[in-house]
Amino acid sequence: MRVVYMGTPDFAVLPLRRLAEENYNVVGVITQPDKPKGRGKTLMPTPVKEEAMKYGFPVYQPVKVRDPEFIDTLRELNPDIIVVAAFGQIIPKEILDMPKYHCINIHASLLPKYRGAAPIQQAIIDGEKESGVTIMKMGVGLDDGDMIAKAIVPIEKTETGGSLFDKLAETGAELLIQTIPQIEAGTAVYEVQPKESPTPYAAMITKQMGNMDFQKSAEELERLVRGLNPWPSAYTFLNGKNLKVWACEVEKREDEAVPGRIIAVDKAGIHVACQKDNLVLKEIQLEGKKRMACDAFLRGYQVEVGVDLKNSRE
Repeated sequence: MRVVYMGTPDFAVLPLRRLAEENYNVVGVITQPDKPKGRGKTLMPTPVKEEAMKYGFPVYQPVKVRDPEFIDTLRELNPDIIVVAAFGQIIPKEILDMPKYHCINIHASLLPKYRGAAPIQQAIIDGEKESGVTIMKMGVGLDDGDMIAKAIVPIEKTETGGSLFDKLAETGAELLIQTIPQIEAGTAVYEVQPKESPTPYAAMITKQMGNMDFQKSAEELERLVRGLNPWPSAYTFLNGKNLKVWACEVEKREDEAVPGRIIAVDKAGIHVACQKDNLVLKEIQLEGKKRMACDAFLRGYQVEVGVDLKNSRE
């Protein structure tokens, strides 16, 4: 079986590695162009490109996969199957129709839930009890193709976007290796998705999404903190400085309090009132300082009760 693999970020590395370990005939790896990073603007390869180079797989980095020149190149590779994982571009129908065994996608949610670019973080933010991976036959719509295989991954109470990312990447890689033989043998079952998803579209994560609104409940904000850890992180502003929140806990509160106001500072952390209950900040990072446990931070920085955390520097 001639396999073309399309992927770009860390999530797409493990499936490619497993294809190599299982001795699949990977005839081409398609990934996004190198991007400049750092002050020197040095061009850096994508994680998938780095992995592909370890095995000597041919690497292609089209600016746009829909360009006729690239489509001709892909046709020359004559893929039997195209495997896609977090590639980063919309794949046109001309490519979808090319391989004998279709284009299949490794999607990090239990479809039809959480179609879109950020299903991992959104599942945590929304308080889901489980997530998972779906192998699907790609269609022209967004994540709405026929489902082929699924694997469930429980979401732990302390799960972060980073820890769930790692679990789903590993799960997706193994599920792919289990599913390809079924597709080739004709024993795979294709389940049509409903037109409507039971959850909102999981839009791409932005830094602005991390701005903490204390008019929400402490439970909602605690999930936001975990979902956006390690990137882009949840944050607020203390005395005009950006304050990233890396870990926190919910504390029950019965009396009235002003949302965003610091109501206690002790060894447990910084207690902040929310619309419902309190949020106890346990691990933070003030602008210009290192990330640290709250009790260590408080030994070198005075935080006063009665101060309001705000959503801007003002």
